[in-house]
Amino acid sequence: MKRRYLYSYILFLLGVCGGSIVNAQDFRGIVYELESSSPLWNVTVKNLRTQEEANTNREGQFNIKAELNDYLTFTLPGYLTDTIFIYEEGVRRVYMLRDEESIALDEILVKRMTDSRLAIEIAKAQNEGKSVEASQQRGGLRISPSRVFGRKAKQARSKLALLLEEQNNRKVDRIFTPRLIASIVTLNEEELALFRERFRPELKFAETASPEDMRLYILDSYKKFKEEK
Repeated sequence: MKRRYLYSYILFLLGVCGGSIVNAQDFRGIVYELESSSPLWNVTVKNLRTQEEANTNREGQFNIKAELNDYLTFTLPGYLTDTIFIYEEGVRRVYMLRDEESIALDEILVKRMTDSRLAIEIAKAQNEGKSVEASQQRGGLRISPSRVFGRKAKQARSKLALLLEEQNNRKVDRIFTPRLIASIVTLNEEELALFRERFRPELKFAETASPEDMRLYILDSYKKFKEEK
C-alpha cells in the first residue's frame, strides 16, 4: 500500500514539473544599435512581469523566460532604455538608440524602432510640426508662418506621417498575425511574409472585424494573391 502511494506521489511530482517545463518559454532575441546595426554586448534585458533579468552576449544575443503579452525592458549605459511587447513567437530583433537629442529618420530606421521609442519620436515630431505658437507680446496664440512653411516644420510633418504609418501597421500586425493567416490559407514562409505585407488591412477594419469577417477577408485576399502570381 505504501509503495502504491509513493508511486502515485512520484507521478504527481513529475506531472507538476513537466507542466512547469511546458509552460516555461525561452524568448530569444538579438540586440543591435539602431544606426550602425552592430550587435550590442552586455545589454540588461528584464521581464517586467517576473523581474527576471538576462544579459546579451558579444553577438548581442539573449535568452530569457517570457510569455506572450509580457513586456521586456532593455538597458545599457549610453543608450535610451527601451521596452518591447511580446505579441508573437520567434526570434526578435531589438534596436537601441544612442542617448542623443535627435536623429535623422528614414523608413528603415523607423521599422527597427521598438514601440516605446516609436511613441517618443511621434510625440517629438508632433511638437516640431505644430503651426501655432504662443505670443508673449499679445498674450495669446497666433499662427507662425515659420512653423507652417519652414523647412523644419515640413520635415517634421513628413517624419510624423512615416512614424504614424509604422505605428498603425504594428497595431494591425498584432491582429493580422502569421498564425491567424496560416490557420485559414496555405502559404510557405516566403509567401506568408509577402501576403501579410501586401494585404495588410486598414487599422479600423482590423480592430472592429469579427473573426468571420477577418476569415472572409483573408480568403478573398488569398484569391487575389494567387491570381497575381
